[in-house]
Amino acid sequence: MELICPAGTPAGLKTAIEAGADAVYCGFNDETNARNFPGLNFSRPELREAIALAHRHDVKVLVAINTFPRAGAVTLWQRAVDDAVAAGADALILADIGLIDYAARRHPRQRLHVSVQAAAANPDAIAFYVENFGARRVVLPRVLSVPEIAAITREIACETEVFVFGGLCVMAEGRCSLSSYATGQSPNMQGVCSPASHVTYQQRDGKTVSRLGGFTINSFAAGEPAGYPTLCKGRFSTALGAGYIFEDPVSLDAATLLAGLRDAGVTALKIEGRQRGRAYVESVVRHFREAVDALDAGRPVDAASLTAFTEGQATTVGAYRKTWR
Repeated sequence: MELICPAGTPAGLKTAIEAGADAVYCGFNDETNARNFPGLNFSRPELREAIALAHRHDVKVLVAINTFPRAGAVTLWQRAVDDAVAAGADALILADIGLIDYAARRHPRQRLHVSVQAAAANPDAIAFYVENFGARRVVLPRVLSVPEIAAITREIACETEVFVFGGLCVMAEGRCSLSSYATGQSPNMQGVCSPASHVTYQQRDGKTVSRLGGFTINSFAAGEPAGYPTLCKGRFSTALGAGYIFEDPVSLDAATLLAGLRDAGVTALKIEGRQRGRAYVESVVRHFREAVDALDAGRPVDAASLTAFTEGQATTVGAYRKTWR
């Protein structure tokens, strides 16, 4: 299986290549990218240089243009498609139907991947993208079990890519409006979930209180692992008691499921984390490179802990085993 690794910066891309990536994914430093945070992502010249570097090492570059265009501003997204193709991108990762249509018509030879943001989670939805736009791969949402993935791969005429490590979004992919409710900025359109400009921390009664857009999200005692403040992973008081209502701050780690994902027909394994530092990229990519190589060689897969690089210092296999609440 192909190992797809995050590159939030040119330095991160170089690190991912050195750690054993088969492909890296990245985006432009604007609203077309679902990781649109200050200090991250690529200018046009940086992307051209990064693709040239990756290709010298026989590594592919997948460009994520995976937000949804705003009415009246579609040219920004179309220009991103044109510029990524001109730079030599091996594939474009797209979510918006109109933008996929534009890319397919304007650049018929360009390889297109359906972003997880499109939430294509069944054979009929996937077939729509394959039959109408020639999509070559779909990134499956993180709501499917391994048997469900196997059933899908048997019925579709394109490759499948799944997440195996990193931040775990608990909402319907590409449909969450919680962050925009709290901050006025949408992860689906402006590319920012819980933007740092709206995050504050306060000390209160010996605890650290995290807030997002004026809303209190959580309170942590001294020494307690603290997750980044997102509404879906906040701790709230309700009539049923206090706790994590939607999901705990936790990261996906599917290293123990690689053999099952291979047998399910998965083409590519994706590591989340374009907003993380080079130490994260180096350690996580190298770990999964060794794991995939061991699987291919018939050796046991090392399930060494990557807890230090997880949210809340905890991991889950998510919906893959359907034990996830």
